[in-house]
Amino acid sequence: MRRLLLAAVMLGTVSAAHAADMPDLPFLRGSFTDGLTSARPNWQGYYVGGQGDYGTVTSKISSSINSDLQSTFVTPGPSYNWQPLAAAQSSAAGYGAFAGYNGQWDDVVLGIEANYIHSGFKSMSSSAGLTYNNANQVIATTGSAAVVGLSDFGSLRARAAYAWGCFLPYAFIGGVVGSQTVDRYAYASAGSLQTPTTFATKSKLVYGYSAGLGIDVMVVGGLFLRAEYEYQRVTADIESNVNTVRAGVGYKF
Repeated sequence: MRRLLLAAVMLGTVSAAHAADMPDLPFLRGSFTDGLTSARPNWQGYYVGGQGDYGTVTSKISSSINSDLQSTFVTPGPSYNWQPLAAAQSSAAGYGAFAGYNGQWDDVVLGIEANYIHSGFKSMSSSAGLTYNNANQVIATTGSAAVVGLSDFGSLRARAAYAWGCFLPYAFIGGVVGSQTVDRYAYASAGSLQTPTTFATKSKLVYGYSAGLGIDVMVVGGLFLRAEYEYQRVTADIESNVNTVRAGVGYKF
């Protein structure tokens, strides 16, 4: 029994000596974290970044948008059968940049941001019509089309967010301004009478509003990643509704 007690004491002494000689590893002190950043980030300050997006647009084209072009065609007999135009849809990718300022009060973050996207939306609506005589024979054909292009959209947003560790989920609302180009076409033919296509184009600045949700994730230092959804509505002569998803990277100073 004495021998067993003596062996146990000697084993404990050796184990304590080895433990004292071991290096002071950080993970043994509990300083290792599973988060993307080991410290609670400070979101207050100025920031800039770049982004890419992909979206869809629906443009509500008036069914009679080409009536002025169609009235220039003189019919050799029965009236031409002009068909109305419908709404136009398209999808496109884009790229741009953003810059803003955050103010932080505990976990509440409020800010203002300028956002820019260059996209290549081109939505087309077209129709064709046939004119028949009394013998049910085609004596004339007509065609009508309109192409709505949207590009270079900028917005000024107000943001409200909540800091949760290295994550910053946010919502925003703001005003938007962009460039809209509308190209219109019409043609008609009857028998041997082939009239040239009539064409008109118009470009203008358009205005509207935007709203959406997103999240910024602080990675290291002031570097953060962004994912976002935005809805834009342009209330011009031709109303357009744009839905986009975005990904970006930014830096907070």
